[in-house]
Amino acid sequence: MAEETKRMTRTERLEKERETNLKFWEEQDALLMKHRQEAYHIGGEDQIARLAKQGKKPMRDLIQMLMDPGTEFFEVGLDAGYRIGEKKLYGGSIYEEEKRGHIPGGGVVTGIGTIHGKDCMIFANENRYAAGTYFPITLKKHMRAQAIAEQCGLPCIYIADSGGINLPLQLGCFADDGHFGTMFFNMCRMSAKGIKQYTLSTGGNTAGGAYMVYLATESIMIEKLAFAFLAGPPMVKSAIGETVSQEDLGGAYVHTQHSGGCDHFVQSQEEGIRKLRAMMEFEPSQKLHMDRRESREPRFDYKEMMRCSPVDTYHLINIKDTIKCLADDSYFHEYKATYEPGRGDSIICGKMWLKGIPIGVIASNASGVIHIEAARKATEWMIRCGNSKLPVLFLQGSPGYMVGKAVEWGGIGKYGSDMVRACSCLEAPKITYVIGPDHGAANYGMCGRAFKPRFAFTNMRGRTSVMSGNTAGFILETVRRKNIEAKGAAVNEEDMEKFRQMMRERYNSEGHPFYTGSLMFHDGVIAFSEARDKLARAFEIALRVPVRESDWGDLKF
Repeated sequence: MAEETKRMTRTERLEKERETNLKFWEEQDALLMKHRQEAYHIGGEDQIARLAKQGKKPMRDLIQMLMDPGTEFFEVGLDAGYRIGEKKLYGGSIYEEEKRGHIPGGGVVTGIGTIHGKDCMIFANENRYAAGTYFPITLKKHMRAQAIAEQCGLPCIYIADSGGINLPLQLGCFADDGHFGTMFFNMCRMSAKGIKQYTLSTGGNTAGGAYMVYLATESIMIEKLAFAFLAGPPMVKSAIGETVSQEDLGGAYVHTQHSGGCDHFVQSQEEGIRKLRAMMEFEPSQKLHMDRRESREPRFDYKEMMRCSPVDTYHLINIKDTIKCLADDSYFHEYKATYEPGRGDSIICGKMWLKGIPIGVIASNASGVIHIEAARKATEWMIRCGNSKLPVLFLQGSPGYMVGKAVEWGGIGKYGSDMVRACSCLEAPKITYVIGPDHGAANYGMCGRAFKPRFAFTNMRGRTSVMSGNTAGFILETVRRKNIEAKGAAVNEEDMEKFRQMMRERYNSEGHPFYTGSLMFHDGVIAFSEARDKLARAFEIALRVPVRESDWGDLKF
């Protein structure tokens, strides 16, 4: 094979590489689609049959009934909870001890649906898994969706069927900021801002979960299916010795006819969905706070984007080949196109239309290493976009800022910090799409999760970690080698090679989109075929509220 490659012309080698890339990314996106199926069909047919006996449909079916026909559910956080027990975060090993180490979908369905032409954030407890109870990762996903709803001014609809906190994992659910109570704090604060909160209770809402019904702007309960109480019958018996049924303690008739804790009584899930849709008719219409022109298809399709994306995440990439597959008519208006070739062009800046929406672009290019000149250009462009109230797409594929004596003397720290400050203070909607290395301070300057993008996505090529596996292996090996030598011991080179390889594999695994998605470090993995549509939809949602003025703070230009 190597000899055959040698005999090829440069054009033939390039075409072979392009077709290799295409095949690889088609396989990776097929893996992504298979990965999603676990969350879509959690529990399989057995769980669907169990719900049917109770007179219930799966939550995803209810969501489809709720939404306008022909519209798509824009899901957020689908990757949450996959193999969560192996991650040692948000509950740690207790997930495994409780045999809850794998929670496809994270225990709650969240995303934006269109109802009577209005975008709404929908929350639906995954009652096919652990009675819809909340794990630490469930809370993280639920509150991420609430944050998006608040930032974008979206009415919230809760289809509630939950046993509340998953008691064996209560330590990660109660009672810190960001735990169970924060859900209700968020409901109250959004309501105070005029962002309506609607609840359809289709099952149990126990203890704190009952506030999903009580705190709603308007709530609906279903006869003999829905219950809401601060303490269920077993706790009531334990606390005061009273014996009472669920229905008489907190059924739909109790809260609609007596307590006043609920507003609407219905007799089936289908009737409840119709009532929700009727409520949404009274919601004010939404507009796009941006001039939008007619959408034009790119002159290159997503398969061209696959062909131009190297299999190796750390291989040089010409980002303009990606942009031409996203931009309307493949047109890109570049900013400072000729500025400092070789250093200034490790970030490409400019404007394009994305399905008719004008957006600014800040994109990692070539190796992605951010030089002084690239940092200065990116900072300038963020300021221009912010001042023009132009939303910004960050195409992140950078392993970090340039290092070394010359660049430190030249001010890489200062200019990199300006880039981080500009990213932090940019008030125009920011959306991040990781398409390559996503390491260290480059994660900051290129709008990683901590810098509050309205949405953060990745594709299967993205790798998010503090550094690459190779770099981590080298650094940690150096430290280990130095410690051994300081004790006067001999370094075992075979053991050192095993250690180096172990660290490489660990970092590469922890940076993988499925791993980072399991922990909710991003909002979802986007297939190449979906990129243009999903990014455009994300900007459309983000622009449901007016763009605010940006204040740039103490820039050091």
